[in-house]
Amino acid sequence: MTFQADLVRVIELFQFPFMQRAVMGGVLTGLMGGMLGSFTILRQLSFFSDALGHSTLLGISLGVLLGVSPSVVLLPSAVLFALGVNYLLQRTRLWTDALLNIIYSSSLAIAVIVLSFIDSYKGGLNNLLFGDILAIQSSDLWVSGVLLIGCTLFIGLSLRTQMLMTLNEPLAIARGVSVETHRMAFIVLLSLVVGVSIKAIGALLVSAFVVIPACAARLLSRNFSQYVVLSAGLGAISAVLGIGLSAWFNLPSGPSIVVTQLVIFLGAIAISQLQPAAAQP
Repeated sequence: MTFQADLVRVIELFQFPFMQRAVMGGVLTGLMGGMLGSFTILRQLSFFSDALGHSTLLGISLGVLLGVSPSVVLLPSAVLFALGVNYLLQRTRLWTDALLNIIYSSSLAIAVIVLSFIDSYKGGLNNLLFGDILAIQSSDLWVSGVLLIGCTLFIGLSLRTQMLMTLNEPLAIARGVSVETHRMAFIVLLSLVVGVSIKAIGALLVSAFVVIPACAARLLSRNFSQYVVLSAGLGAISAVLGIGLSAWFNLPSGPSIVVTQLVIFLGAIAISQLQPAAAQP
């Protein structure tokens, strides 16, 4: 009876508009995160998305301190920090992981300090750090929908170029590909995806939204195109299942989605061990 009662409660819960918006938001951000994540991990930019999430949190904190709505500051600050981080990576002689670690830790530290001075916003700190997908509004869905279309068009129209840059950048340069332009466009898109995902998944967990589905897809796919599609699909599926898990057990939504992604990743490892001959991109 307990199981049936819980099932009825969850089904009834999904009748509410805020839960429907949460599911739609999870699907949209999951598709985007998985799609761009498939390229992110192969280009060894996984830690870049993590550092970007923390930098964006700093931008939101400064916006709140100045009395500007986080929704207004979120995407511009994400793009600004992405371009700044990319500039530092190209202009300094430091190792990439060391520089990103500096940005990662210092941005989070400064953001928490800034938020500690804002008494009226202390209650929202957990939402910024760990996300609250139930707080997604219709305007957020429109932004995510437009961004998903933009990501799909960018990847679809330049798939061969993106593949070549990802697998053999020197060859791409030799063939006359404007690598810097494509790289900058990808980084801007990635920063926007990270920005819109923070509301759902939180600044501390947003990199998992990009990395884990892509890693699981890489273990299961047999070619590059299948890898990109599967990564996007696993991102969306894990978001929906994570929201369901959150509703069933009354758990935080962001961590529930990441745990679901972890289970899918572990399942992918098990399946890949049964298919050792499967080619990976």
